This record gives sequence, structure tokens and C-alpha cells, in this order.
Amino acid sequence: MAKVGIALSGGGARGIAHLGVLQALDDLGVEIAEISGTSSGAIMGAFYAAGTPPEKVLELIKATNLLRFMRPAISRTGLLKVERLQSLFIRHLPVDSFQGLTKKLIINATDIVKGEIRYFDQGELVPAILASCCMPVIFDPIVINGVSYMDGGILNNLPIEPLQPGCEIIIGSHCNPVDREFKLKHAKALLERTLLMAIRNNTLQRQQQCQIYFEPPALSKYIGSDFNKADELYKIGYQYVIGMRNKVETILSEHNK
Repeated sequence: MAKVGIALSGGGARGIAHLGVLQALDDLGVEIAEISGTSSGAIMGAFYAAGTPPEKVLELIKATNLLRFMRPAISRTGLLKVERLQSLFIRHLPVDSFQGLTKKLIINATDIVKGEIRYFDQGELVPAILASCCMPVIFDPIVINGVSYMDGGILNNLPIEPLQPGCEIIIGSHCNPVDREFKLKHAKALLERTLLMAIRNNTLQRQQQCQIYFEPPALSKYIGSDFNKADELYKIGYQYVIGMRNKVETILSEHNK
């Protein structure tokens, strides 16, 4: 049986679509052995690797006002502190260590000083999640063992590399399609558009290395703060994968001959 790994991209609220993707793969009988994730993909991947069903994670997101967990950061490096999310993760994740997960998980973050990617797969889980989610300027950096980390998507928003040594089949789940009908309405929209294009650029070569690649076009109409549209985002991810059922089953069958 071919070993399957899945890489989950960052994308703010659009990352909720990964839950639909994971649920659809479960329903199709696809056994995921390894997971890598960055930013929101790291969050969804952590819950899944801990054995929490995707639909249960969706209900948690809907029941939680994520914005209330972010308080202003009185500092020169960020506007908000992401550490407030720490209590949420500790309360709802079954474990706070990579070793306690039911599936192998790798989370990436960016070492701001060295300008390098760092992959976490050992030790405490929650600090690695927080580091991977720290969007530049918006959040204060997360310090782990004296090193300052920010959003993993800055350098690698589709972390397939840590999956390649052990997985014969790599699935890429990318939730940031570019809206071809984008209209500039305000500075906030311009900032998100700019970040989206910059981050997307580092995924183009990586997506070519995936045996199976998901990028639901319908996600282009959503923005990173659309947490109140969780049901829609989940449904988009789920239906997109189910719509590719024949292709998924064909590729798996070819690798399992």
C-alpha cells in the first residue's frame, strides 16, 4: 500500500476548506499517514493528526469567536498577540506534543533572523502552531528557544518537502486561488491581494510535484477573515474533492499495483 502524505497550505479562514478536504478523503477511504501544514493549515493538520474528526473541528471554529483571542500588542514588532490562541489550542487539542499525535505531523515556520524555513516535528505542539500562524506586522513574533518565528507561508506555503522522503503519494491542498475578477476597493483589500500573490508564488513549483493537487476555484471569492462563513468554506473543500473522486481513486490504484 502506497504511503500517502498531505500538505495543507496557509490561507486564514480559507484554511477551513482543508477540513472539508480531509473529511472527503476519509469518506473516500484514503488513509493519510503524514501531514505537513503551515499557518491555518498547521491548525487543521494538528487537530486531524490528533484524531479529532474534521466535522468536530468545524463545530469548534463556529462556536469560537477567534478574534476575541487576539489582543493588541504594545510593541514595535506587531499589532496583535497570537498567544491568546494558546489557551484555545491547549483546551481543545487532546495533546500538546508531536509525539502524542496519532499521525505524523510536520509544521513549518520562518526564522525571521536567519531568513530560513524551520520544520517542527518534535517537542511541544502548540508553540509550533502559534509560530506558523504569525503573520508579519499583524502579529508579534513567537519566540521558541530564543529564536523569533513568523508565518511559515512566507517562504513555503505548501510544505511538501518534509513529506517527500517517506511518502509515495503527496497530496497538495492549497486554499489560495487568485480571483481573476478582483476589484480594488480599499487599502486592506490591496494588502491582502499583495500578500496572496507573493505567497502563492512560492507554491507554483511545489504543486507540480504533487501527485494529487486540490485548489478549489470557489475559494477565490473569500478573504482570510471570513471565519463567519465556515460552513461554506468547509463545503467547498468537501465537494471539490468528491468531484475529483475518479481521479483520486485512479492515482491511488496505479500506485498500489
